[in-house]
Amino acid sequence: MDKYKYCNSLVKYSRFKTREVFIGDIPLGGSNPIRIQSMTTTDTMDTVATVEQTVRMVNSGCDYVRITAPSIKEAENLKNIKDELRRRGYNVPLIADIHFTPNAAEAAAKIVEKVRVNPGNYVDKKKFDQIEYTDEEYDAEINRIAERFTPLVKVCKEYGTAMRIGTNHGSLSDRIMSRYGDTPLGMVESALEFVRICEANNYYDIVLSMKSSNPSVMVQAYRLLVHKMMEEGMNYPLHLGVTEAGDGEDARIKSAVGIGTLLEDGLGDTVRVSLTEPPENEAPVAIDLVKRYSEREKLTTRIPETTYVKNPFEYSKRSTLNVKNIGSSNVPVVIADFRNDNLSLDDLEAIGYKYDEVTDKWIISDSPADYVFLGDKPTEIELPQNLSPIYNFGAWKNLEENNSAYPFFQLDEFITAENKSDTLNFVKISVKDITKDSLQRIENDESVVLVLITDNAHGMAEQRRIFFELEARDIHLPVIIKREYDDLTKDQFLLYSATDLGGLLLDGFGDGVWLASKTADTNLINRTAFGILQATRTRITKTEYIACPSCGRTLFDLVEVTNKIRSRTEHLKGVKIGIMGCIVNGPGEMADADYGYVGSGVGKITLYRGKEVVEKNLDENSAVDRLIQIIKDDGNWVEKK
Repeated sequence: MDKYKYCNSLVKYSRFKTREVFIGDIPLGGSNPIRIQSMTTTDTMDTVATVEQTVRMVNSGCDYVRITAPSIKEAENLKNIKDELRRRGYNVPLIADIHFTPNAAEAAAKIVEKVRVNPGNYVDKKKFDQIEYTDEEYDAEINRIAERFTPLVKVCKEYGTAMRIGTNHGSLSDRIMSRYGDTPLGMVESALEFVRICEANNYYDIVLSMKSSNPSVMVQAYRLLVHKMMEEGMNYPLHLGVTEAGDGEDARIKSAVGIGTLLEDGLGDTVRVSLTEPPENEAPVAIDLVKRYSEREKLTTRIPETTYVKNPFEYSKRSTLNVKNIGSSNVPVVIADFRNDNLSLDDLEAIGYKYDEVTDKWIISDSPADYVFLGDKPTEIELPQNLSPIYNFGAWKNLEENNSAYPFFQLDEFITAENKSDTLNFVKISVKDITKDSLQRIENDESVVLVLITDNAHGMAEQRRIFFELEARDIHLPVIIKREYDDLTKDQFLLYSATDLGGLLLDGFGDGVWLASKTADTNLINRTAFGILQATRTRITKTEYIACPSCGRTLFDLVEVTNKIRSRTEHLKGVKIGIMGCIVNGPGEMADADYGYVGSGVGKITLYRGKEVVEKNLDENSAVDRLIQIIKDDGNWVEKK
């Protein structure tokens, strides 16, 4: 088997065929549709509130509903919840969410249609200790886990209950961390250890997940999981999700970067978009993501099959020339598109440049576009020095002064043109150009930046295939990824563009992004472009919030607190803050956050620096102020402008 294989095809959409697993009466995997699910945020002991929220979630589009069962009493109350739902005519399959408590899992498995266990927490050790294991000691630990885990497997087998073995990047056990580190491989091995115990008991009603708040880690882990399953003859269904995504546009973009990238390659049998919002908001977003692929398999491909040109299980940036401020070690640039508009000061403000008449200066935001494409229309506005205009070649060559502007060429037009920029020329290419000899003729031109376009509905794969071809031909020109969208809602624009650009950026492809839309407003387009770069961690321009989506374990109003922390820290460019509702989603689930705000009891908050506790059990009324002070003490605070 190809050492990098993880999907059916890298160029043609084809769903990876998994085994069918029944979750109650709604089967998952196989040839079934991609299913949608979410999780309640109510107290599981509050039967009526949980039932009513579940009803709202089902009405919003959920096929399955997950409910936390942190102890035996919550697990047993799942029966009351299920009975009341059935009495109201709702037969939605329920999933019990288990972390630390085997007895709760075994009780829940006799009631609900599926249980979810986290290998990093379930009967394994997690004290953040670094321990060197010999092979014998390591095997002994696995045997100990098998003894504790097997009773649950037997209960699930007896009652026909399915199981999700869900690894989270931030909650790997000390044993896994000691051998594999904080890596996608560690995530995969953590899950497969439990799968092998299930198989040893002839139990196969298993669903797997590899969740992370970092879309790059999440994508690499799922790919590696499928690769390992292929090697071992497994084909278990996949539950997709980016954990602790947060809220609003950023959460939708981050989720789409991770989930959408995998869906593009035909991976995924069920999806949950985790938002720090009411859970009924999640299903419509997931549905928008998933429905894009309902007809995708019918498309014909225009390019030959290929294999990966570099390791898809770890990140490495494509090596390119340095052309002005594009390519090489530069962060990706953003190009704003005004080809059909007469540029105004309001337009410039929408892309990050506000003119102050009093001082006669430009106020530049944290997310300013680097270039603006004006097509054939020269602007009468004097642009900020940081913002360079791009014109179609025909218009550019007729400018009286074009030293500060740059031309945009068709490929063949560039080859024959006599008048070119000495420093920077944008050259458009598509799949039709990739085999042309003219492309090879410009491969060493240190003034050229390629602009990669596609009109293919399976465009991410087509553009990726072109990157593969550039690598095979040893062409190291920088590349701007350009995508255009029509007739989309706001959410669809966020999700589709994040999928299409994010999937390439996660693989280290792309030195800039260029989004255009006939329906999205300019400010939304600019925010989305920078949001995609932030989510892929290729260009950091704002604070990142790693916030859990809330559940019945949450010990404070997560939405209110998240908004409170955001309002005071959103100007801290590059700082990552984890906001976790309980200790289950505490230091582990925050993964690589710089600071953490974690519920440790009713009205009590524990603050973290990285994974280290700074202060325990603070009163929640003073905890945000104390968090701010810790950031200031560390020298990471700047005042708002």
